[in-house]
Amino acid sequence: MPVLPASLIEPLWVEFAALIRTEDRPEFSPTHPWGCHRRRIPDRVVFDHLIAALVHGSGYERIETEECSDRTLRRRVHEWARPGTGPRSCGSP
Repeated sequence: MPVLPASLIEPLWVEFAALIRTEDRPEFSPTHPWGCHRRRIPDRVVFDHLIAALVHGSGYERIETEECSDRTLRRRVHEWARPGTGPRSCGSP
């Protein structure tokens, strides 16, 4: 059962995906020292897990599944925050 109805999640995902520009990411990491040994977990899967963490007020460890680990959740949040996908502070240009 989904955490929130699709009528709420889907518009959020559409707006968020536009901010993080999901189409220009490779499926495999080109910078990995051993080549492309593991597929990248889709952004939508990570997004759904993060929404669940926010709705339940849980830590990443409680939300993780076999499909998406708590380390992946943390890494992706940091990756998404780096390019400035969050709101700008009042003093920023």
